Amino acid sequence: MAHIRTGTFNGVATIEIARPEKKNALTLEMYAAMAEALRAAESAAPVRAVLITGQPSIFTSGNDIDDFMRRPPLAPDSAVFQFMDALRDCPKPVVAAVTGAAIGIGATLLLHCDLVYISDEAHLAMPFTSLGLVPEFAASWALPQRLGAVKASEKLLLGDPFTPEEAVELRIANAVLPTGEVVNHARRMAERFNTLPPAAVRDTKRLMRRAGRAAVQEAMAAEATLFGQRLAGAEAQEAFSAFFQKRKPDFSRFE
Repeated sequence: MAHIRTGTFNGVATIEIARPEKKNALTLEMYAAMAEALRAAESAAPVRAVLITGQPSIFTSGNDIDDFMRRPPLAPDSAVFQFMDALRDCPKPVVAAVTGAAIGIGATLLLHCDLVYISDEAHLAMPFTSLGLVPEFAASWALPQRLGAVKASEKLLLGDPFTPEEAVELRIANAVLPTGEVVNHARRMAERFNTLPPAAVRDTKRLMRRAGRAAVQEAMAAEATLFGQRLAGAEAQEAFSAFFQKRKPDFSRFE
């Protein structure tokens, strides 16, 4: 697909989000293409690692709001959930190169990558409550686990953004690099898996994630149920109406 570029070079399968004119906003077709690329990388013996990246100034702004409202991800077989499942279950190492802003799922997907490198000009944000929604991709479980309840409340209840340095400090990213160096550094790290025994790497990743696997699946299921309910609710309708009308939402009448 034109907005998702894929390719494999030197043992690394690359998934590049390439829709800069729309701030790399994700449509259902883009989710489907990324899910397919992850599954293909999983089954391809020459692939030792996966690299996910965006454009020089933007990783992804999250969902394409127009597409999201016309075709909300409510069914279990939605391309959004196919992508989440494929990334969560990918047995091979996944490296992310965050080249700019990572908003919504652009930030939560990083919780399921094994190595994350972030631009010094980037920022992360999970502004779900401001849209009348709840977190997704098990962020409601994973963020308190990594950050602690107090910091997680700032990021999920208030929607406060992460600076690049804070993303490292709070264990979302491995390192901050100049924007022009992020992708090459992430690729070099992904290529290191070419020199390591692949089965041992896969088994180690599975063991590292074993304890939290059930909790992640449970959180994703609970989030999906509430997300669908909230998406149809009045708060979300006000938030999205305000977005399209380019005004500040008014939640004063809600209890």
